[in-house]
Amino acid sequence: MKIEFSSAHHSHTETELLVALVTDDQSPLFADPPIEKLLASLTAASDITGKFGETVWLLSPAGVSPKRILFLGAGKRDKFCLTELRKLAGAAARIAKTRKIKSFAFALPGLLEAPAAAQAATEGIVTGNFDVDIYRTDRKDQQLTEVTLSLPGEADAKAVEAAIAQGVILAESQNLTRSLALEPSNFMTPAILADRARAMCAETGLACEVYGPDKLKELKMGAFLSVAQGAGEEPRLVVMRYEPASAPATPVLGLVGKGITFDTGGISIKPADGMEKMKYDMCGAATMIGAMRAIALLKPNVRVISILCCTQNMPDGKAQNPGDVQFAMNGKSIEVINTDAEGRLVLADGLCYARQLGATHLIDAATLTGAVVVALGYHNVGVFTNNEDFADAFTDSTIRTGEKMWRMPIDQDYFDHIRSEIADIKNTGGRWGGAITAAMFLKEFVDDKPWIHLDIAGTAWLEENKDWMPKGPSGVAVRSLVDFARHFAGTPQ
Repeated sequence: MKIEFSSAHHSHTETELLVALVTDDQSPLFADPPIEKLLASLTAASDITGKFGETVWLLSPAGVSPKRILFLGAGKRDKFCLTELRKLAGAAARIAKTRKIKSFAFALPGLLEAPAAAQAATEGIVTGNFDVDIYRTDRKDQQLTEVTLSLPGEADAKAVEAAIAQGVILAESQNLTRSLALEPSNFMTPAILADRARAMCAETGLACEVYGPDKLKELKMGAFLSVAQGAGEEPRLVVMRYEPASAPATPVLGLVGKGITFDTGGISIKPADGMEKMKYDMCGAATMIGAMRAIALLKPNVRVISILCCTQNMPDGKAQNPGDVQFAMNGKSIEVINTDAEGRLVLADGLCYARQLGATHLIDAATLTGAVVVALGYHNVGVFTNNEDFADAFTDSTIRTGEKMWRMPIDQDYFDHIRSEIADIKNTGGRWGGAITAAMFLKEFVDDKPWIHLDIAGTAWLEENKDWMPKGPSGVAVRSLVDFARHFAGTPQ
């Protein structure tokens, strides 16, 4: 899809469709007298309210060049921001696709800084253009081909065009994460996931290493191997490196992703109802693949290492049993209480390996617990940390990107819940505070390194259609991780 910028007046734009945002006071977010006149007639007839997501169409409008105008409700004017703009742009893309419209113009709001507005709109349009029906035999090509972002006036065209290019990179990287998560497990084994990571690295110039079980044994990754031992498919350990020559030796950001390509629960098998969703238990790894792609293309002056721990969790005759004791890479002994608490086992060794490779700061992402969904629903990522300054800097990134995340406690009091009677720790602390005790488990493997854990179990997969995004994988956290990497060295890139 081609996205261009135009400084022509909206009413003079030759297009199949012009999308214009209208706030709840029935006023547009731009100045264009001919279109304002058309809107005034709708307002006079009480045909438009400006409620967020409302759609009002004008076909063959008189006195203007667009063949159609879609007035799209933007909600309250005083609440309008880049996050709302991103959603509305995504909604516009999805609406155009349902009408089989291949190209349209989108009127950027004049009350936001032009480059930032252009980037947010671009991100929304590109993510809104994503389709989930990839295996339908009667699938029709509804992909958009061209979008014009229109903003008359004195905007710096070069700055806006650069922002559009950046928005495309971020959104396409988010869509890469979504496309990986969408694949069923028979088309997304640990080896295939590793191959997809390697292919992305080859395309973007990143270094990539992929290892099998022999390397895991050499590294003494007993926690990771314990999950893989019952799987029919071999595990894969993936290392992706972004190491610009001009970057200082430190800090080094370590990104670790959980890549369980299918999770039956192992011997502690899950209920059949809903188990098909467990193909998306590799969203943490997919998130890191998307983030590393964008980092490689945006080129921040900082070193980043990403570790993906990829395996299945299966209940065959070689699978580990509840009550088994495993030894992680750092030598800690783990009593396995529940084999369905497997994500923290693979991440434990992944975090240790990231430290061994030189990461000075760590962030992991995982669809780790159902408990985080109980705590936060499907709206916020759960954020856990051992370092306030590190977490505050990451929070700044989430604010800039509009991704909703919420800090959760991780007090030492919770450690008692994972204290084992026969080993150092156990892999589950029981029902209460389950997301927190899972984070406490991971904390045992980061040593004194600043660390953030993102539990994306409730947000990596949308359970219902949104105006701006279909039901399915969301690609959450990609944009925040990339923004954080770009600010991590201390200077915005």
